[in-house]
Amino acid sequence: MRSTLAIPETFAPEETVALAPYFGNTDQPVFVLTNLPEAVKGALFARYSRSAKSIRRLFLDEFSDGVEAGADPAGTGTAPGRERAERLYRRVFDQYGDDSVAQLGGAHIACEGVSNILTKVLERGRLMSYLEQSTRYVPYTDRPGGRWKYVVPAELEDDADRRAFQATLDRAFDTYARWIGPAQEYFRARHPQSATDSDAVYRAVIRAKALDTLRGLLPAATRSNVGIYGSGQAYEMLLLRMRAHPLAETREVADLMLHELRRVIPALLRRVDRPDRGIRWSDYLETCEREARALASTMTGTLHPESREEVTLADFDPEGEIKVVAAALYAASPLPLDRLLAVARGLSAEERIRVLRTYAGTRENRRHRPGRAFEHATYTFDVVSDYGAFRDLQRHRMLTLDWQELTTSHGPVPPTDAVEEVGALGDWRRVMDDSAALHDRLARCCSPAVAQYAVSMAYRIRFYMRMNAREAMHVIELRTTPQGHPAYRRVCQRMHRLIAQEAGHRAIADAMTFADHSSVELERLASERALDTKRAARHRAP
Repeated sequence: MRSTLAIPETFAPEETVALAPYFGNTDQPVFVLTNLPEAVKGALFARYSRSAKSIRRLFLDEFSDGVEAGADPAGTGTAPGRERAERLYRRVFDQYGDDSVAQLGGAHIACEGVSNILTKVLERGRLMSYLEQSTRYVPYTDRPGGRWKYVVPAELEDDADRRAFQATLDRAFDTYARWIGPAQEYFRARHPQSATDSDAVYRAVIRAKALDTLRGLLPAATRSNVGIYGSGQAYEMLLLRMRAHPLAETREVADLMLHELRRVIPALLRRVDRPDRGIRWSDYLETCEREARALASTMTGTLHPESREEVTLADFDPEGEIKVVAAALYAASPLPLDRLLAVARGLSAEERIRVLRTYAGTRENRRHRPGRAFEHATYTFDVVSDYGAFRDLQRHRMLTLDWQELTTSHGPVPPTDAVEEVGALGDWRRVMDDSAALHDRLARCCSPAVAQYAVSMAYRIRFYMRMNAREAMHVIELRTTPQGHPAYRRVCQRMHRLIAQEAGHRAIADAMTFADHSSVELERLASERALDTKRAARHRAP
């Protein structure tokens, strides 16, 4: 099969020399970071979401001066205690089977130029940290090597199918790029620059609004950069899943990741490709997935999903709020939990609100979250939103979330009024129609999994989110902030209303004091103003 890897970035000879001690390679899209202080590695990944540059280019441009190398900058493997550590890990894994020691070592890795389909696989694990390139801050208008930034699936071995795929996605990217300028002009006319806003603030806000408006035109095959930090145990589970995945791109990147990670944490990944361990485990995961799909098709294949609201409350505990109130009193009371549950059942709605307001305290910002009592109530939301919103909500890993394959069967979300008013409605509909036709073609010639690459991000995907009230507070308050994207703001505003109205948990909803139901025209304006104020203060400081 043809490789799906991104075109490698090239570096000048002197740049290659400068990069060599700190990066696993300089000619592949997947590489580890070595011999750098943890603070530098974290800062490099933090820059990912708002920069179109690769991490190696960021290092050269912004971080290469004054870096203090580690004990082994040449990568010779002679650091003190290395051999002893290898023996220890080998003995613990092979003799005792204690997987927890794999949590004691970790690594940063960068996966560049991977599809948005693959980013969701990479970001599935709970106990890892991720930073992904944002479609909100980075316009997809450049063409490295003369090609738009999207993955062509290796499974497209028929030349006619491959040409159809490339022609369709080229048109989508061309449409997206062509309307960015007019969209920015439209928003500048609609929202003139305030005398108090700097040029930098205004440009950032207008561009973000234009990119938010048009990102639905981009296909799921769009390439992205993902920075990951995780323990050896977390990487092992991720790689086992990736090696069992039906898409060639995912399996190919898994092999590159394993090779790179073994440069820095080899002892923690010994089992991944052993026939009696990791390979058997991956085979198990693949078999379960395949047989579950076959059974689901047999049992539900004749049923058709009816039209639903964007967000529905599929399940909740009617006594959840009572349990939260009892748990809130527990640590401050000598009574057993069953007695406190009886007390809570006897309280009025106003008294329950009083308990939870006292327990939550005076919250000065959304990061001031109350304790674990809120974990006693749970909610399961079934969501059908555009793929762009799903990409953002899927990153909340502490809750339970799963999704169905991306298709065009749920239809796209309607374009915003701005798309029509700027004159792009015909092009928008053409991209959606082309996406649906290509999806159906790939589903027939290859598989539904491969067909996902063709789907524009404006199309809806079905997923569920199950969370306790404490995590719901975090998700809802974070994703309804005025600077948030309108699509996921709408989803989380609906969640907040369902908790209060359908579940009837008004005291819990009342505790979510930073849930924002306002309507905002320029979502990034307040945030960019705050950043500008901070930058100005730093410049004034002696």
